[in-house]
Amino acid sequence: MSPRLQLRSPSRQRGAIGLMAALTLGMALMFLLLVVDSGRLYLEKRDLQRVADMAALEASTRGGDCAAGNTATVYATDSANRNDFTLPDPNRNLLVACGTLTLDANNLRVFGADPSKSEAIRVIASHSVQQSFAGGVGALFGGAPRGATINLTATAVAALPPPLASLTIRSTALSVDTSKSATLNALFGGLLGGNVNITVAGWNGLVNTNISLLGYLDRLKVDLNLSTAGYDQVLGTTVAVSQLVQTVVNVLDPGGTLGATATIGSLQALKVAAGTTTVVLGNLLHVETGSNISALATNLKVFDLIEAVVQLANKKNGLVATLPINLAGLAQITARVQVLEPPQLSAIGNPKNAALAPLGPNRIYVRTAQIRTLLSIDLPVLNSIVALINAVADLAGPLTNTLNALLNLNLVGVLNSLTCALLVPCQTPDIIVLPPPIRIDVALDVASANSYVTAYSCVSTTNKTLTTNTSTSLVNLKIGKIDPATAFGSNTTPPAVVVQPLKVIDIGVKTCMRILLLPISCDPRIPGVGGGISIMADTTVAQNANMPHVYSAPPATSLPEINQPPFYYSYSTSNIVSSLTDTLTNLKVDMYGPTGSLVGGLGVILSSVTTLLVNAINSVLSPLLDALINTLLLSLGIDLNKVDVGANLSCHSGRATLVI
Repeated sequence: MSPRLQLRSPSRQRGAIGLMAALTLGMALMFLLLVVDSGRLYLEKRDLQRVADMAALEASTRGGDCAAGNTATVYATDSANRNDFTLPDPNRNLLVACGTLTLDANNLRVFGADPSKSEAIRVIASHSVQQSFAGGVGALFGGAPRGATINLTATAVAALPPPLASLTIRSTALSVDTSKSATLNALFGGLLGGNVNITVAGWNGLVNTNISLLGYLDRLKVDLNLSTAGYDQVLGTTVAVSQLVQTVVNVLDPGGTLGATATIGSLQALKVAAGTTTVVLGNLLHVETGSNISALATNLKVFDLIEAVVQLANKKNGLVATLPINLAGLAQITARVQVLEPPQLSAIGNPKNAALAPLGPNRIYVRTAQIRTLLSIDLPVLNSIVALINAVADLAGPLTNTLNALLNLNLVGVLNSLTCALLVPCQTPDIIVLPPPIRIDVALDVASANSYVTAYSCVSTTNKTLTTNTSTSLVNLKIGKIDPATAFGSNTTPPAVVVQPLKVIDIGVKTCMRILLLPISCDPRIPGVGGGISIMADTTVAQNANMPHVYSAPPATSLPEINQPPFYYSYSTSNIVSSLTDTLTNLKVDMYGPTGSLVGGLGVILSSVTTLLVNAINSVLSPLLDALINTLLLSLGIDLNKVDVGANLSCHSGRATLVI
């Protein structure tokens, strides 16, 4: 047999196969060891990550911070011990840090350590475990030497939902009596464009009933078939005013069993008067996009909500409410009212975003309504004032005594003499006080009082502040002659109110002649030849602007959580009312010559006339202005004496989540 054939025999191949089998088995054992070892480290890493996650969540949920006491570390350590990560232990470590979250260039969340803030809490858990068996075996075959242990780490960052702040501007708490009830009926009906007849009990029912904003919006979603939509969509939907009122009824009377009550009856009456006007509810209630649902857990007075909806409707329909005002001893006084800008009752959002741009798109901003009113007082009213009747008689003397001074100014043109000679025609002054027809107009524009968030701090749930900037109402008062047709107009671009001087004394002339022994006969009077005396007021009472205020906790009642009743702070503006009263006693009195130009240098001559005239007119205007402020404006939620702004702040609302 040849040697070549002998090498190919089966007996010669048995050793090679055995060697390959041994190598294969060894490799299989190595891979098995690697798998088991990797699985062990994976489980260790997973347990460590679970410990870090739970510790971060607990520290964040419990409101831990890194200030004095370092409660974040205490809470995280408690959680780790409960999850079998016993501390202290030389092989285990837990590092806790407080800070904030920001976005990097790739819009990824990044944790930034800041011990003074606790928007987010980071926990790093580490554990030294036995080195990999596979690594040790590898070292036996010439690999790099390995340590006996390896340090595993796990990082977790947890954060509660962002801070949430709300501002609420409160209208005046009314106590409706019979007189105010009639005014409210005419006012609300006129603003809506319909007729309203609500009893005193009905109005007081609206004033004394609260409604949950969250419950109201939930029901509105159902009524609009938007049950799957978010609250942002509900607030941004155009809705009929009648539907908004009906939803209030549905919330207060879900079973439909209270229809006979005064409150429900009042709402039904307002619903009918609303007609077909549509509005967007988000113009009254602003909720920042993405805000947690708990932001809506606040209560409003039903009257405040309805009052705001009515004003929003008036802004949309552009109607002018016309109503009479009845005061003791006075009549024929007409009030006209129009809403130039509706109120924004409540605003909710993230104070962090608001503080970056206090008047930007994410602002937390509330305001009262901007209102224009015009009072028209007709002549019969003025003639009914005894003081004014007496003043007319008393004026004859002072004016006659000053006639020579007026002659020197040639106010009545060609004056031949003060007496008429026989058969010689002469011109003589003819003075009339309050020449008919006469009407005194009083216009009052009240610009919005407003408040907005400028800063906040959240060291902890019991150590927090919210800073606001508030401005009170700006009031413009005009007294004189005002055309109602030009004072009210477009609901988008209201016209400026133009006031003209109101002539209260007219100096005319008569041409008279004496014939023999007969009395002097005169031709018809020619008015205005010698000019006259007029009154006018056009003044602005400056608002108290940019008044900062810091709501703080402690005490806790000064800055409640978002789902609690707000804490109200009052900003006093009593100087506005007193300034308006001062305006009445300082009416501008001017004298005009025959050409209509002002005549100067008559201060001494007209002093007695001015005193009598101003005192008489002031006796009429003062109670009217008081009625305007204390009846009309209060009914519209505007108090010139003060403005109340409520605040809430939750540093963390809702449950904590892992963010990194």
